[in-house]
Amino acid sequence: MNAETVWKIPDPVSMCEVTLDDDSITTVRRHGNPSGLRLVLSHANGLAADLYYPFWSLLAEDFDLMVYDLRNHGWNRVGARQNHNIPVLMHDHDVILEAIARRYGDEPTVGVFHSVSALISLLSFSRHLSALILFDPPLRKLTANELEFDAATERLAAQARRRGYRFRTEEEFADLLAYMPGFTRVLAGVRELMASSTLRRSPDGQGFELRCPREYEAQLMEYVRSFSPLLDLEWLPCPTKVIGADPTLSGIYLPAFEMSKVLTLNYDFLPESTHLLQLEQPAACVELLRDFLESTRLS
Repeated sequence: MNAETVWKIPDPVSMCEVTLDDDSITTVRRHGNPSGLRLVLSHANGLAADLYYPFWSLLAEDFDLMVYDLRNHGWNRVGARQNHNIPVLMHDHDVILEAIARRYGDEPTVGVFHSVSALISLLSFSRHLSALILFDPPLRKLTANELEFDAATERLAAQARRRGYRFRTEEEFADLLAYMPGFTRVLAGVRELMASSTLRRSPDGQGFELRCPREYEAQLMEYVRSFSPLLDLEWLPCPTKVIGADPTLSGIYLPAFEMSKVLTLNYDFLPESTHLLQLEQPAACVELLRDFLESTRLS
């Protein structure tokens, strides 16, 4: 890939609109091979499912892909801020999986989630998932220092509330990302994909604004701090693989795992990767995913 790389999201094979409540609808997009094992994919706080195309495009030949955005993200319109929280997202998660099973059949299904969507899947214990593959979930019980975790979430929430939210062009936003530590290792073209997938035209027609408002992003970070300690990682609902960022790197996102506390998990990390590992090393992420599915005999 070079600096001229442009990621173009293909049209879905089909779409399924899922009513989450009176205020919110999300659109599940089907991509890939309808005859393959079903993978359901979603994204991190403040991002969008289409942003992960460099990762999930590598799965399209062999897997039946169901891609969706969390409420108030991506394709979805912005609803009430009071409903932008972990308990509501847990309910959404279950409703979406049930809708997929009704529309496309109740077949073996693997959840492939990143960050906050990974946390939500662990808290939900859905009967519709045969396995979970989680990329860098914010698991407070695995951090070397819980006070450090809390301080990091507070810092990130404060940064989200201060971030710019309106831009003259998508190019202006992509150029800004080049100076942000979290985007220094991503593949060519990802910053531009970030702009096109997480910005929408401003209602007044003057430029672009964040699809997920910054106040919503910050609020969800604060919920992560409260709900992450509730997980009991010794009682996982199904075979689960956790793939983390490089624990030797610091200052990029939340504190890395304490290695002495991961013995209860099927855990790997990718050297030289950050929280955005699926956008930095997508082929390596896919290789770990495939290895896990083969070990569980699901693929």
